[in-house]
Amino acid sequence: MITATIDTIALGIYWDRLISIADEMMQALIRTAFSSTVRETHDCSTTLFDAQGRAIAQATSAIPSFTGTAPMTLAHMLARYPASTLKPGDILLTNDPWMGTGHMFDVSVMRPIFMQGRLVGYCMSVSHLPDVGGAGWSPETTEMYQEGLRLPVSRFFEAGVRNEWLVDLIAGNVRVSDQVLGDLMANASCTAVAERMFVEFLQEYGINDLTLVADAILASSEASMKASIAQMPRGTWRNSLTIEGKVGPINLACAVTLDGQRITVDYEGSDPAGPWGMNVPMCYTRAMTGYAIKCLTLPSVPNNDGVMVVIDVRAPVNSILNAQPPAATAVRHSVGHALYPLLMGAMAEPLPDRVHAQSGGGNMLNVRGQFKGRKHAQVFFCSGGYGALSGFDGHATTPAPSNPRGMPVEVWEAQTGLFIESKALLPDSGGAGAARGGLGQKLRMRNDSGAPVSISCFSGRTDFGAEGFAGGAAGKLRRYWINEQPVPSKKAYQLQHGDVLMTEEAGGGGFGLPTERPDALLVDDLRAGYVTPKGLVDDWCLAADRVAELLMQAGLPT
Repeated sequence: MITATIDTIALGIYWDRLISIADEMMQALIRTAFSSTVRETHDCSTTLFDAQGRAIAQATSAIPSFTGTAPMTLAHMLARYPASTLKPGDILLTNDPWMGTGHMFDVSVMRPIFMQGRLVGYCMSVSHLPDVGGAGWSPETTEMYQEGLRLPVSRFFEAGVRNEWLVDLIAGNVRVSDQVLGDLMANASCTAVAERMFVEFLQEYGINDLTLVADAILASSEASMKASIAQMPRGTWRNSLTIEGKVGPINLACAVTLDGQRITVDYEGSDPAGPWGMNVPMCYTRAMTGYAIKCLTLPSVPNNDGVMVVIDVRAPVNSILNAQPPAATAVRHSVGHALYPLLMGAMAEPLPDRVHAQSGGGNMLNVRGQFKGRKHAQVFFCSGGYGALSGFDGHATTPAPSNPRGMPVEVWEAQTGLFIESKALLPDSGGAGAARGGLGQKLRMRNDSGAPVSISCFSGRTDFGAEGFAGGAAGKLRRYWINEQPVPSKKAYQLQHGDVLMTEEAGGGGFGLPTERPDALLVDDLRAGYVTPKGLVDDWCLAADRVAELLMQAGLPT
C-alpha cells in the first residue's frame, strides 16, 4: 500500500515500471502495424499520463517530436470530450496539425484507463500514417486543404464499439486503406496493452490513486532540471540560421535566456509563414525546442512534464514557426528540425562542452506506386552524418534530430519493386576537424516495379551544409540525381520503369580546428576509407608530402 511519502528506491521502481509499460506499448504498436513506416522504421511514439493529464512516462525509443506534442494533444482531446464523458473502451483520435504533431500525416490515438470503474490515467500512441489522401506528403502544397483528410478529435471507439462511420470515411479518402486502417487498429491495440499493464501495476503495488507517484516523478524531474539550469551561466544568447526553402532561403532566429531557474526561447526575427508546405505549427515548435533544450541540460533523465515545465517557448503569430490555419504544413519537419542546430549554435558560447556541430540530418523519400497489382505508399528513410562533439567524432549515417530507423533494403525491395543497386558510406563527406563529422552515404535506387513511381524529395542540406563548430569545417551537401542528371530538392518526380534515383547524403560538421586532429586518427581514417588522399589535400588543406607520410603510416600506396 502506497503511503503519503515515497522513498527514493520505491520511486525508482515505480518510475522504471511505468517506462517499461510505455516500451511494451510501443512494441505492440510496431509488431502489429501494417505499414513499413511504423513496423520497420519505428516512426511512432507512446506516452502514459496520470488522471490529471500529466505526461509521466514515454517509450525510450520514441520519436522526440511526438513525445513533445502528446501532452498538448491530450489537452485538446479532453477539451472536446471532458474526462467526465469518457467511458471504459473509449478511444479518441485526431490528425489535426494544430492539435497533434504539426501535420496531417501523424495520427494521435488516446485511450482513457479505468480501474474498477474509476479513471486512473490515459495512454496515447502516435504514428506516421502511410497516406491521408490529398496531394500526398510533399512540400508543393500551398494550403492545408490540399494535404489530405483532416480529422478533428473524434471517437474511434465508444465503449468498446468501433465507429464504422469514421472507418468508412477514412477508407474512402486514402490510397492504401488496408495499410491505413491496419495501422489505426495497431494504435488501438497497443493502447489496450498499455491499459492492461497499467492496471496490473497499480493493483500489484496497491496503488488506488497514481497522483502521489506522478507528483514525485514530476517533482524529481523539475528539481533536476532547475539544478542543471542553476549551474549554467546567466544571460541571453542569440543565433540565426539560413536553410533551404521551397522557392528561396528561409531565415530563422532565436534568443535563449537563462535566468538560473528557467529557460526562455524566443523566435522573434524568424521569417513569416509562406505559401508552401514547410510551415510549422506552434505545437511542433515547442516539441523540437523542448527536445534540444533537454539534450543540453539533462539528457539522462527520462522525459515527462516535469522536465518541460521550466521551458518557455515564444514565436510570433503567423511566423513560419507559429503558422496558423490554413497554412500548409506537410513537411514541417524540414524547418522544425532546424531548430535543434539553431539552439545548439546559440548555446555554443555558454555551454561549449555540451553542444555538437550540425548534422547532415535524415532524408525522407515519400514514394507512391503500384507493384505486383497492389498500390503502395511508403517512406524511405536514410540518413546523413552526425555532427562531431568536442573530443568525439560524429557517427556515420545517424539521423538527427529525430530517430527513425533506416528502411531495411530487403523489405523495401519486396514491397515497392524499387531495387537498391548500392548503398555505401560516402568518403570525405564528414566535415574536417579535431573531431571529424560523421559520414553520409551514397544510394542508388532503380525502379524495377514495371510501373511509374511518384517520389517526393524534401530534405535539407542541399544548399547549406552542416556547419562545424569551434573551427571545424562544414560537411558535404546532400544531392539528388535521376538517370545521372542532377535534380533540385523540394520537388516531386515520376520515375519510369528502369529510371535510377541516386542520392548523396550530407555529412556532419567537424568540431575543433582540423590542424588539431592527431596523425594517428587521420591514419585510422585513411585505413577505414573515411577520408581519401584527395580529401586530405582539398578539405583538410594538408600538404602533399604530409599526406604521403600518412599513407605510408597507414600501409597504403602513395
